[in-house]
Amino acid sequence: MNIDKLIALHPRIYHMAERDSWPSIRQHGLLSSNEVARLSGLTGPDLRNLRSGHRAEKLTVEVPGIGAIVLRDQKPMAPDRIRRALTDGTPAARWYELINDRVFFWVSEARLLKLLGAREYRALEHDVLTLDTASLLAGHAENVRLCHMNSGNTFPIPHFRDLSAFTTIAAYPTTSTGRPRKPVVELTVLGSVADIQRHVIEVRRMRGSTVIGQLPR
Repeated sequence: MNIDKLIALHPRIYHMAERDSWPSIRQHGLLSSNEVARLSGLTGPDLRNLRSGHRAEKLTVEVPGIGAIVLRDQKPMAPDRIRRALTDGTPAARWYELINDRVFFWVSEARLLKLLGAREYRALEHDVLTLDTASLLAGHAENVRLCHMNSGNTFPIPHFRDLSAFTTIAAYPTTSTGRPRKPVVELTVLGSVADIQRHVIEVRRMRGSTVIGQLPR
C-alpha cells in the first residue's frame, strides 16, 4: 500500500492506555511489552515468561528510571484458543512474543469504542491517545506493520492467522486502485514510539464511550 493512501484512509489512529499512564507515556514514550521487559532488568524464567508467556491478568512491571508500568491482560487469546487459530505450526509462545514486540493502534475510532465498551473494560477509566497518522509515519514508517484483523482476539471464534498477518506498509495487499484488499484493522510499531508526544493531537480520559475530560498534551 502507498503511504499516502494509508494516511488518506486513516488520518487519525488511536491507542487505549491505563488511567493516569499518560504522564509517563509522554515522558518515556509508548513502549511495547517486550521493550518493558528489556528495560525491567528481569532475567531467566521471569524474563521469558514476560516476553512469551500468556498474561491472564494485568501485570505491573517496575522499570528502573520509569516506575510502574501496567501491561494489559491477554484474556482474549488464551493458549488453547490461540493454538487453534494458528495455521502454520507457530507455537503459542512465538505468537505472544510477536504480539509483545509491538505497540498497537486502532485505525478506526469504532474499533477503539468497541474495546472500551468490552465487558472487562467498560466500567474502567482509560487515557485514550489520538495521533496524527502522517506525523507518526514521517518518523516511524520503517517500523510500522499493518494487520487486517484484531490479532490479539480469538472470540467469538479463533479466526485463522499466522506470522504473515503483519506486513510492512508497502507489502500490504491492494487492489488495482490502490485500496487495501482487506481493510486495515491494526497499525503497529515495532519496539516503541519514544517521541509519542510529537504525534499526539488529543488525550481523553474515557469510561466506555463517555469522555470524562481532556488531558493536557
